[in-house]
Amino acid sequence: MWVDSKKVNIMSMNRGFEILDISGDVGLRVHGRSLEELFINSALGLYSLITELSDVEPAETVDIKVNRESLDGLLVGWLNELIFRFDTYGFIGKEVRIKNINENRVEAEIKGEEFDPERHERGLLVKAATYHNIRIERNNGIWIAEVVLDI
Repeated sequence: MWVDSKKVNIMSMNRGFEILDISGDVGLRVHGRSLEELFINSALGLYSLITELSDVEPAETVDIKVNRESLDGLLVGWLNELIFRFDTYGFIGKEVRIKNINENRVEAEIKGEEFDPERHERGLLVKAATYHNIRIERNNGIWIAEVVLDI
């Protein structure tokens, strides 16, 4: 299942993530009906902090694999891998497809393109996802996560 950022943003208030204003940093509160959807929405939330996703074209595909010993670590590692890909290669994602996920491993394909300052407005400079006050829980069948991002 591919999830396009346009479809997520059309959901208005229920777009899968909320931006949290944290003194000196920024946070994401992410929702999903499944662990897969939670990770998709966390990626789209991160990317939306970096630039306006409607300007991004799904021109190339990258494969992402992250392994960690805990679900908290997996979410932090996932977001930090996406930040690394942006910082190192300039890759900004727009569409996310989770190929395989459990509480210790995520494998995904992300469609996007190289960030182009001529076409993409620069948002926040996100340095890293942190473990500070991280929270992941399942409540009434809905996954909810909060993660602080260092800017």
